Amino acid sequence: MTFNEGIRIDTSTTSASGGRGGGRGIAVGGVGGLVIVLLALFFGINPADLTGDGDPAAPGAQQNAPEFEHCKTGADANKYVECRVIATGNSVDQVWTSLLPGYQRPQLRLFSNVVDTRCGQATSDVGPFYCPADQTVYIDTSFYQVLVDQFGSSGGPLAQEYVIAHEYGHHVQNLLGDIGKAQQGVQGAQGNSVRTELQADCYAGVWAHHASVTQAPGSDKPYLEPLTDKDIADALSAASAVGDDRIQEAATGRVNPESWTHGSSEQRQHWFTVGYQTGDYKRCDTYNARDLDNG
Repeated sequence: MTFNEGIRIDTSTTSASGGRGGGRGIAVGGVGGLVIVLLALFFGINPADLTGDGDPAAPGAQQNAPEFEHCKTGADANKYVECRVIATGNSVDQVWTSLLPGYQRPQLRLFSNVVDTRCGQATSDVGPFYCPADQTVYIDTSFYQVLVDQFGSSGGPLAQEYVIAHEYGHHVQNLLGDIGKAQQGVQGAQGNSVRTELQADCYAGVWAHHASVTQAPGSDKPYLEPLTDKDIADALSAASAVGDDRIQEAATGRVNPESWTHGSSEQRQHWFTVGYQTGDYKRCDTYNARDLDNG
């Protein structure tokens, strides 16, 4: 997926490096973090000991975004990964503003190695995630290469953009009052954690449906050019790469649905496709779906 070169990038909600310490919450959507959590459970280690979640109050260096001054247009988004992340966030915001009355933009923070948030401290190992406590999406762009090298995903632009749209999907859940369901009820393959993540996949698909027709502010063009079959294949590749079954088998050599948190590769692809084909976020009601494999 290619950005229209003339659109303008808005960096006003973007910051870099550290985060805001203090408070306590539950971060959701960490894709790479599944490896950490699964290995921790398999070997009987507290995941907080690996991610640093046990020390949420340690403050990080908070910076504004002067390093993003080169991120001005769609041409920059096509050239630089950090600009592509910010422009994708702009696009997702614009789509949800048109779909959801009262939508409020989240903050976006790009970081490297470690970041302090109101959900606790996290390292790059947890992958991209959303913290409801500070309404911020956290992205370490080095994860995109991990997605290719360790998870076997396509490296195409929509594979990267799908990840961002998924995390913004958690923000939509937060605005709708649904995100707390992830910690309620039964867990495992049919549990609310999986249903929460699959709904975020579906919301990412909704964004993809509208991305090339939702006009960018101050422009007569949308942020993105029309999707190609290859674009969709890239997104589905990323969704499949981070399925619980695939990650578990790679990490431990076995699959245990009782410990699933994000859903299988097939489920993640299915729910992205539901959102993409319908463009209707109300069709993403995974919490009431009887069959998560078929909607």
